Amino acid sequence: MASGADDHPPRLFGTDSEVRRIAAGLLARSLPRPQWTHEAHLAAVCVLILEHPELVLEQELPGIISSYNIAVGGVNDSTQGYHETLTQFWLANARAFLDDRRDGSPVGRINRFIASPEGRRDAPLRHFSRDRLFSVEARLGLVEPDVMRFPWDSHAAPAPQL
Repeated sequence: MASGADDHPPRLFGTDSEVRRIAAGLLARSLPRPQWTHEAHLAAVCVLILEHPELVLEQELPGIISSYNIAVGGVNDSTQGYHETLTQFWLANARAFLDDRRDGSPVGRINRFIASPEGRRDAPLRHFSRDRLFSVEARLGLVEPDVMRFPWDSHAAPAPQL
């Protein structure tokens, strides 16, 4: 599979405060839109997992991201904005990665995730066909993988009630 991931080397972060600022900006709906990159998505999810156990992310993250999108001038509909299957994929993927690698600072753990095969932009395509992943059904609801089961199913928190 041609990923194009090598065309976009991952942007790693320098400090714990930098990744915390991204997560805080997401929660406050104030992170500038150009800073909401793939790496920022992963950093924010990781910080929320590591430092906000009071949040039930499988249930709350959809609303957080959707309202962030609106706050920065975006739209959430059947073709753009919030994507349920990708959000739940990255959340479970990040949980599994962080659970298996408990050593180091938050930024170190987050950077290892971003630089790993599990953090690559094309990671979901190891589990979902392109047609299934980018379908309206997958954007608006949670769909099961059609290529390969998740190796971290035992780590995943219960799926949100849809």
